[in-house]
Amino acid sequence: MSQRKSFAVGTGLFIVLGFASLAYLATQTSSIANSHQGAAYRVDAQFANIGQLKERAPVKVAGVRIGQVQSIALAPGKDVADVTLSIDKQYSQIPVDSVATIYTSGLLGDQYVGIQFGGAKTYVADGGHFGLTKSTQPLEEMLSKFIGGGGAADAIGGTYAVKANFTNVGTLSVGAPVKMAGVAIGSVASIKADPVKLDATVTFDIDKRYNQIPDDSAAAIFTSGLIGSQYVAIQPGGSPNSLKDGDQLVLTQSAMQLEDLIGKFLVSGSSGGSNNASGNGSSNTPTGKH
Repeated sequence: MSQRKSFAVGTGLFIVLGFASLAYLATQTSSIANSHQGAAYRVDAQFANIGQLKERAPVKVAGVRIGQVQSIALAPGKDVADVTLSIDKQYSQIPVDSVATIYTSGLLGDQYVGIQFGGAKTYVADGGHFGLTKSTQPLEEMLSKFIGGGGAADAIGGTYAVKANFTNVGTLSVGAPVKMAGVAIGSVASIKADPVKLDATVTFDIDKRYNQIPDDSAAAIFTSGLIGSQYVAIQPGGSPNSLKDGDQLVLTQSAMQLEDLIGKFLVSGSSGGSNNASGNGSSNTPTGKH
């Protein structure tokens, strides 16, 4: 009888501890743990996609919680989300050019807003606005970027279009990044074949913040890593005039296929070998044939 009682007590304690653990985990992922305390100031940010971000979700800098999401609403007449962040007043020196990004805790955890500091000497104030934001990414886009893409901050402020012609675009696709100095500044908007010139016309959507690109710049198609996805790299020129909406880049470098690279390597190797062979042949001419 005593064994049954001790077994029942042990089972009861195990169940109680299990429920206590579940309650603790629930408070760490719910609004109870994310409730705001103390004085705060409000900052607005707009995102093209908030994913599963919820009110009272944490706002963090370098992994440290500094506030919470106060409200989420659809911007009137726009397809972007207005997110109001409530930030503790003790964290009042956040540069105005900081980037607000929606992250996910772990692989399947809750989402939160992470702030990456900029370099401006002025700080965002109560009622201010984060102009640079990065939205949450679907799993498919995350996998494609892991393979070799990489994306830019959402161009909420607008973009301007620039065109370029390539004799070969390889596997370049719509939505691929457009980079300058390794930093994504836009994306590929469209790829069309020109029936007259018999090449491909590629249109880029470039963030309006990057409006000082010289108009004699060159555009090249590169591949991320060995077998990664392709992207467009802009190499700035030296012209005093800047690119404008509708302009076209004249200097381009098409995509280099892996087969072409291997072929050029083999050809250069074989040509070097033939030269050596001819040289050896001339020096080793039989003495009986003078």
